[in-house]
Amino acid sequence: MLPPDIDSFAALRDGFQWHIPERFNIAEACAARHASAAPDAIALILDQGSDQNPQKMTWQQLDQCAQKCAALLAGFGVARGDRVAIQLPQGWQAVAIHLAAYRLGAIAVPLATQFGPQAIGYRIAKARPKIFVATSEALARWRQSEIAPPRETIALCVDGAAPDALEFDPAFEAAKPLATIADTGPDDPAMMLFTSGTTGQPNGVLHGHRVLLGHLPGIQLAQELMPQQGDVFWTPSDWAWAGGLLNALLPALYFQVPVVAANAPRFSASWALDVMARHRVTNAFMPPTAIRMIAAHQGKTPDLHLRAVGAAGEQLGAKAHAAATHRLGAPVNEFYGQTECNAIIGSCARLGISNPASMGQQVPGHTVRLRTQDGKIVEHGEGEIIIDARSPVALIGYFEDAAASAEKIVDGWIRTGDLASLSKEGWFTFKSRNDDIITSAGYRIGPAEIEECLRSHDHVIEAAVVGLADAERTQTVAAFVTVTDAGKKIVDLESALKAHVRDRLSAHLYPRHVEIVDRIPVTESGKIMRRLFRDRT
Repeated sequence: MLPPDIDSFAALRDGFQWHIPERFNIAEACAARHASAAPDAIALILDQGSDQNPQKMTWQQLDQCAQKCAALLAGFGVARGDRVAIQLPQGWQAVAIHLAAYRLGAIAVPLATQFGPQAIGYRIAKARPKIFVATSEALARWRQSEIAPPRETIALCVDGAAPDALEFDPAFEAAKPLATIADTGPDDPAMMLFTSGTTGQPNGVLHGHRVLLGHLPGIQLAQELMPQQGDVFWTPSDWAWAGGLLNALLPALYFQVPVVAANAPRFSASWALDVMARHRVTNAFMPPTAIRMIAAHQGKTPDLHLRAVGAAGEQLGAKAHAAATHRLGAPVNEFYGQTECNAIIGSCARLGISNPASMGQQVPGHTVRLRTQDGKIVEHGEGEIIIDARSPVALIGYFEDAAASAEKIVDGWIRTGDLASLSKEGWFTFKSRNDDIITSAGYRIGPAEIEECLRSHDHVIEAAVVGLADAERTQTVAAFVTVTDAGKKIVDLESALKAHVRDRLSAHLYPRHVEIVDRIPVTESGKIMRRLFRDRT
């Protein structure tokens, strides 16, 4: 946490020290202590749409809900180290289940609400959660997966009855609050966030309770030294993503800043502006794609009360940065990180650290360097971004995958796979990726999961998925496939394949471009040569 009287970035950088307590629990830090100190203050603002008054929850009410959810989970056998999968939209239930899992010393496994059958099925099979808390729609999608569910996983439905699932409401009402909080240390696992890999299925990134503390300096800078009197926070990002959970929800709760929970079937600039205006939002986190949509919005801008907008996931670009700053009437501070080690490079206009052509500077408390092609670690020049693995924001490792962990953390440094330049003045500028991860609309997308989904189609033989340059999305997902003779005769097979991926995985994963080709080149070891498809386009 940054001192409240900062007036110089240089002084902050030179004098910063971490204070990580020996015992720390996210549920205590983000709810229980506020319920004790300010029980009647507002914690959550639940948006009901423009024609209805919002429902508000105090810190005491939120903590009571978390205690009852903890009792509910414990009643189903959830104990320390067990996984609790959560696929819920923004709302009090999502917050309370997260807090309940942390209270028990269990591991929260958030899943994006837009995931389809295969995406859900793989993650549930990998995590083997004791319980899966979801909506009836999400549970129905899970049941459509071809991947067999773990025997130990209990399905709990939050919105009524669902086949092969228990109902949340009766169990919640019957539960008696469980006041105890597990005695956890900063390194004890708290959450597992799935992130895409390039050569296999998504990896489960395991983080300790300290990950929240590690995020705070970078998020405070991006949010113009949050908290300030009267702050209200909102993000359109799903709370299942690292962006929604760790760039927004949990830091705001930690700082006792009320959080707006709002959902829309599909993001639109007018809806986002309306939400921010109605709830007098002062601080927001948005992916650059959403910011670009708002900057390009042709409608009237309502009266806003923003004082800071944080942006991460991809570069915003100088043109969009200027337009968004003008439209929103507040500084847009870009920052950088990965699910494995986030918010380690950043900006803060208030302290003079703002450069639309750059991701920002090294956030105090983190050690970020570049690694050249010949393996040298340098403090300026060009190379791969690497982060000192001793940072409190760093992952514990990949869940049950020692080999992947060893590839990610090398000689005490976390390798990002992102290439950048670093000036002598300390500015990081993103260049490109040195692997096959696709950055599209703020999402980091691995090709392997999409390729596997395409290959599951009856008429697809092989598939290669790459990212193609796109002005709005940074990159767009493109698929190149070989098909059966019968498939070649199908009219508009390309559209059918797009729908196949969209329906089975997620709307943000389906390829916008599909091309049928004669062959998919592979290396001698059998790996798809995706670069050949990137090079030809």
